[in-house]
Amino acid sequence: MIPGALWDAARDLQEFLASESLAFCFIGGIACQRWGEPRMTRDLDGTVIADFGQEMPVVRAVLRRYQPRIADPVSFALQARVLLVQDISGFGIDLSLGGMPYEHRLVARASAWGSPGAGTIRTCSAEDLVVLKAFASRPQDWIDIQHVIRRQAGSLDRELVIRELQPLVELKEEPEILDHLRHLFEQAPS
Repeated sequence: MIPGALWDAARDLQEFLASESLAFCFIGGIACQRWGEPRMTRDLDGTVIADFGQEMPVVRAVLRRYQPRIADPVSFALQARVLLVQDISGFGIDLSLGGMPYEHRLVARASAWGSPGAGTIRTCSAEDLVVLKAFASRPQDWIDIQHVIRRQAGSLDRELVIRELQPLVELKEEPEILDHLRHLFEQAPS
């Protein structure tokens, strides 16, 4: 479950980004809560649209509101396309600066997820969570993917996942990621 304070931090971040007219959605642990197996998460991961060459207005806006977690957050954000900040409660926030067409589609497909009495936040779709987790391809990511596949069963658009992941793994030059994902799909009922 998402602790109340983390949910509040997520809602505050989303409201701030909306006030800046920035397209955004949550990914990572919070999206796993929605689409997969609930597990403890202590930080916030999101994608905010910041097209190539247009990162600075986004980075400046976020740094006006949130404290950096590293010494040179601007250089790091421009190079790694991830802005590492924290809110006043100390929750870590990793904001991916989305500029690729896939990232635009990811944010466009995001939808609201509500908690009774606590408002809503926008998370990526279950399909996009699988794409992101497979692309990262860490051991915990594969566990999260199995949980999403199991929990979403017949509602997961597997063709969309493969279609979006294919060019990303080609770019990464790791075709075995697709093989592993297809194997997980075969093992789970559709």
